[in-house]
Order: sequence, then C-alpha cells, then structure tokens
Amino acid sequence: MTRRLTVAQALVTFLAHQYTERDGRRQRLIDACWGIFGHGNVAGIGQALLESEGALPYLQGRNEQAMVHAAVGFARQRDRLAAHAVTTSIGPGATNLVTGAALATINRLPVLLLPGDTFATRPADPVLQQLEHPGAGDISVNDCLRPVSRYFDRITRPEALIPAALTAMRVLTDPAETGAVTLALPQDVQAEAYDWPEEFFADRVWHVRRPAPDPAATADAAAAVRAARRPLIVAGGGVHHSEAEDALRGLVEATGIPVASTQAGKGSLRHDHPADVGGIGHTGTAVADELARAADVVIGVGTRYSDFTTASATLFAPGVRFVNLNITSFDAHKLAALPLVADARAALRALTEALAGYRVPASYESEYAAGKAAWEAEVERAYAVADPGARPGQAQVLGALDAVVGDEDVIINAAGSLPGDLHKLWRARSRRQYHLEYGYSCMGYEIPAAIGVRLAAPDRPVWALVGDGTYLMMPTELVTAVQEGIAIKVVLIQNHGYASIGGLSEAVGGERFGTAYRYRAPDGTYSGDPLPVDLAANAASLGMDVLRARTAGELRTVLAEARAADRPTCVYVETETADSVSGAPPAQAWWDVPVAETATRPAAVRARRDYERHAAARRRYLGT
Repeated sequence: MTRRLTVAQALVTFLAHQYTERDGRRQRLIDACWGIFGHGNVAGIGQALLESEGALPYLQGRNEQAMVHAAVGFARQRDRLAAHAVTTSIGPGATNLVTGAALATINRLPVLLLPGDTFATRPADPVLQQLEHPGAGDISVNDCLRPVSRYFDRITRPEALIPAALTAMRVLTDPAETGAVTLALPQDVQAEAYDWPEEFFADRVWHVRRPAPDPAATADAAAAVRAARRPLIVAGGGVHHSEAEDALRGLVEATGIPVASTQAGKGSLRHDHPADVGGIGHTGTAVADELARAADVVIGVGTRYSDFTTASATLFAPGVRFVNLNITSFDAHKLAALPLVADARAALRALTEALAGYRVPASYESEYAAGKAAWEAEVERAYAVADPGARPGQAQVLGALDAVVGDEDVIINAAGSLPGDLHKLWRARSRRQYHLEYGYSCMGYEIPAAIGVRLAAPDRPVWALVGDGTYLMMPTELVTAVQEGIAIKVVLIQNHGYASIGGLSEAVGGERFGTAYRYRAPDGTYSGDPLPVDLAANAASLGMDVLRARTAGELRTVLAEARAADRPTCVYVETETADSVSGAPPAQAWWDVPVAETATRPAAVRARRDYERHAAARRRYLGT
C-alpha cells in the first residue's frame, strides 16, 4: 500500500506519528512546528501544515533565531523527550537559524530544523537568495548549519526523505547524540509528489534507554571514592535530563558527600539540603570553591566541565582524581577520569550500591555545613534592602523575586551579569526551577525560551530575566506571547549598558570601553548622560502589560502582582548604573580572559600582571 503525497506533506505526516518512551511514559516527539514563511517553504512545508489540519500544530514566530530558542526551552523543560520543529524559507531565514542551532547542540538539546533550500533541479541559476560558490555548485547557505548540527542532510530526491527522516529521529532521541538536526529541503523537492509506503506513516516509538554502567568500571569508581576523605560531587545538566535528582539525593544521604552544581545542574538538590553547597567555579560560592580546591576525588555527574566550572583549569588540586558519570563517552573521559559511561540515574544508583557502608568523615560534614551557613549569610546580605526608597541593586531584585516565587516557578536567564549573581545567590527550590542557558550564553535567549518552557509546562509561572542589552537584542517574541496568550513574566532590568562585559572590561584593562549606553562625551567616549530610552514603553507597544517598580520598596509588591497575572506581563525596574550593578559577592575563582601582553595604559599593565599571576596556576589533569 502506498499514499501519494508531496515530500512536505509526507514529512509533516511522518512527524505527527513519532513518539518517545522512557520509564513507561509515552509522549509525542515533535510536539509542534514553528515557522516563518517565504518563497522557500510557503508552498511546501507551509501548505503541508495547513493540509494536515492541526495534526502537527503550527506556531507563528517573528525571528528565526528566536524560534529555535523557544524550541530549545521547550525541549529542556520536557527533559529532552519532546521537541519542536522549526521551518524557514531559504536565504536569511535559514542563516538566522545558525546561532540557535549552535546553542542547541552545545547544550545537548534536541531541535529539528527544516530550512528551505535552493532548487535541486536548477531550472534557473541563481534563484532569489541563492549563494553562488564558483568552485562548488551544490553548496548553499544551509551548509552553514553543518558544523552546528548533530546531523545534517539535504533532501534532493523524494525517496531520500525516508532514511533521512528516520536518522533524524534517531539522533534527536539519543541522549548521547542529541542536538540540532537539520533537514535542508529544496523548494522544488518539497512540492514534488511521490508514492510513499504506508509503513512510513505508522506510529513509531523511540525508546530512550537507561544504559547501566559497566560493573568493572563501577567497582573502580567505588574504590576511588572509598579511598577519598574529601570527595566532592559536581552535578551538571545531565542530572536533570535523566531525572536523576532522587538518585543523587540517595547517594548523598548515604555517604555525606557534598554537591556543588554547574549552571545547568543547579537545583539537582534543593538549596536547603544539608549537602548542597551551591554553584561551583568562577561564578560559584566560596564554600563550593574551597571544597573543590581541597578535594581528593571529584565525581562529575552529567557535566561538560566548561572553563567556568574548572575556573579555567585552576580550581582543582594537582593530585585530584576524577570519576565521571556521563551518558557520552566524550564527556566521561574528560580530565583523565575514571569513566562511567551510562545514564546518570542508573550510574548513581549503581555507585550508591557499590559504596554501601562508606561515609565521609564527620569533620568534613561539619566543615562544609559551616561553610554553607556562612555563604547563606552572604546571600542575606546581598538581598538586604538598606533604603526602600532608593533604586534597587541587581542582587536586591533577585532577593525580591526570591521572596515571591514558589517551588513551581521557573527562572530563565542566559547572558549578562545576571548568570553570575544567580549562580551564587539563587535558592533553587525544585528540579526545573533554575533554567540558565550558559553553554552558549546567548543574549536574546530568555524571552523566546520562556515561551517554550510555558508551552511545555502551562501550569508553571515562568520568568524571563533580562537586562537592557539582552532585551534590545531580541524583544520580538513578546508579540508571539501576546498573540498566543502565553502568560510569561518578563523582569526587565535597565542598567544602561552591558554591565557584565563592563565589569570584565575593567578587570582586563579595557576600562569599560564601549560598554555603556550613554551619549558621546566631548572626548569622544560614551561617558555622557544615560540614553533616554524607555524600554517599558517599548514592551507596552508590543502588547505587554507593564508594571513599573520605581524603588526597592515597591519591587516585591509589583513582582507579586506580575506573578498573579494571567496575561503576558513585564516588570520594569531601573537599577544602579552599569558600573555598580550587581551587589553580589565577587568571583570566588578565576576565569581565563587573556590580557594584552604589551600596553601603555596603566590599567592594562596592571591587568596583565594579575593575569600572569593567575595563569601560572593553570594545570593539566592527567590522572596520575
């Protein structure tokens, strides 16, 4: 039996019949398709979505990059078991996908990209928006997506869709392989008809397994931990993707090993669990970083060990041994570790069983309990409001939000000075409350990701925290939230510049050059008065309900009002200027940003001396 459909109609029908299953729970794999239409996909995928009569729901976006961000937010909230597709026209619509695709692949999050492509049959050459490459006729702008995709294929004949679509689903659902998957679709092929086997459209369930660790590797890991007196767990995003929080808590409560978390792993334990010592690395807590400096064994669970986590290879002691639990062999072997290549939940349970009877010394538990209490006092100090009638600092904004949210709220951020403050200060209350995209730290992620998270979890209050720099990068999807009635809450912090990069610039001898949003001064620098930009009015013009918090004293009341709102709502708050924005404790560990080796300006000369002092502590971890 066959069914005659266009390539686009066949793909949409196929996608509507794909499912995932893990632990006996089945759900649709491709839950919806975002799209902006142009000549490269309107008569193909666009017509097919219309013809499907809602079998694959359609979501209208305003910016192609933002659509990918929304899809990534959705997939992360659904533990990588469900995803969205994104369709674009050829040309700029397709190249706008590249940043979002990189973000998805770096963070190991599934998204299906369906960009239009130039004609496979080449009836006219070039066609509108075609990139001509003199040395290769088969290259199009979509080839930009190859290095940022986990799988890429160009469908130049109808029958090629069958193996390509099946491979695409395999990669999307494989936790060790997942990321952006691209099927480039020439516009003529999209509209071409073919007789498809009915089996292609049958319901297909992709089983997401939980591979167990090798018993010998588990025994080796347990032996290394048993020999340790100061072990430390580094919890990464893999804990959440695997729904391994209970298994982690079981290991911790049996052994007393403390847990520090990466940006992606924060919330693996509740903030008030005795063994949770907060964030680790450059933006980590003092207690976590001190434990890391003295640890004899570090147990990484689902972490990539980014430079922020390792403080650019200066944080951990030279003789430390690593034990890495990870679904990917690539990550499990980092830092010359003893690898447990397995699902995080399965590996944690196996390690707990292998460590039966082991517990860290009582003196070690007392040490990190005291450090945790001391850091909590730092959090209270940062959150405290000295003058309710003054503008709040950024840490005080977080303190007010901390007082308003419940366990079910989701806090989303990605870039600027907020990630550092959040990693140090935020009290994560539940497994998916803390949503920081810090693999790519992409400005503009927050608002569309909040839409994706809210679509994935419609009963949870979802907050997008953005500074003015990030807001100006990509406010477009506020219109989408208004159109669809997606009641996200946007906290828009106006601090008149790139606060994070301003601070970094100052530290590396750049003297905050080019980081303030101000008028030009007579000397040619941007050091005049702040720009009279009213971003609250801009948000209102896009259809948002806007609440202004003019003082620290008003802020908590305004945030509570926003939380109760059933429409897309923006809380606008003007904080201190960009050169005094944070108020959080300073960095507790180094981050390697190279400083000019030769300079005449005193600030750069001083910064270079500091850089050389810190860089001397870098080391290779070779497992000996």
